[in-house]
Amino acid sequence: MAKGKEQVHKMKHRKSYRNVWHTDLMNTMSANPSYCCFALFCGPCASYTLRKRALYGDMSRYTCCGGYMPCSGKCGERKCPQFCLCTEVLLCFGNSVASTRFMLQDELNIQTTKCDNCIIGCMICLQHVACIFSIIACILGSDELNEASQILNCLADMVFCSVCSCMQTQHKVEMDKRDGKFGMLPMDVPPVQQMSRIDQPAYPPPHLQYGQPPYVQGYPPAAYPPQYQGYPPMYPPPQGYPPAAYPPPYQGYPPAGYPPPHQGYPPAPYPSQPPPPPPPHVQGYPPPGQYK
Repeated sequence: MAKGKEQVHKMKHRKSYRNVWHTDLMNTMSANPSYCCFALFCGPCASYTLRKRALYGDMSRYTCCGGYMPCSGKCGERKCPQFCLCTEVLLCFGNSVASTRFMLQDELNIQTTKCDNCIIGCMICLQHVACIFSIIACILGSDELNEASQILNCLADMVFCSVCSCMQTQHKVEMDKRDGKFGMLPMDVPPVQQMSRIDQPAYPPPHLQYGQPPYVQGYPPAAYPPQYQGYPPMYPPPQGYPPAAYPPPYQGYPPAGYPPPHQGYPPAPYPSQPPPPPPPHVQGYPPPGQYK
């Protein structure tokens, strides 16, 4: 009895949650169409993976139906949580989807929008109406009522499967956001900040602050000429250019400031006369008949 009151209190408290789902039920198909199709054709598998992911992969925390049902904690979950979870998603598929939804809402303080509540409420009401029609058709034994109840049951099952696939896609997108699959992690630590002291200079420097001219006093240096206005530059150059800091062009070569070339350079030109004959003590030189 006390547990039932606690669950009712939780249901009322969920209305005051501030956060909302990252995507509503109407836009889940466009948010993640591939996973929506997977949850539609293989709902129990999607429910199993989402419940395990909601528990951060720690199956020691698993409780049947998330602890929201009277049988929770009494089905031997501690001994074999994987088998219990498989049994839950196969035999109590609707409860498994709803339990994962309640777990995410309580963990992340998420409220359900009015549109989502309307869609879920219409699904539940259609299931109840189909059940009532089936009971009446069985009692009265009317073929027309039996056929109408079967059509209504098929319609209710189609709505149930489509809404459950959208809900599971909504859960998957929300856990992607929680686990940092896109955007910033919700519990990321901000970067370290330092408080400025009075004796520290202002940042950025004055010459880079907004509204200051790009050139501070003393820049550019006086050796550079002022920039010309307009394009192309004026020809001939204005008076005073090039600036006085540059030396005048050198006249001739080598320049006057260079040291004189070393002794013996450039070499003297070759003589037009043949070299003198060697001393007479050299044997065999010069050849006979060369010099007369």
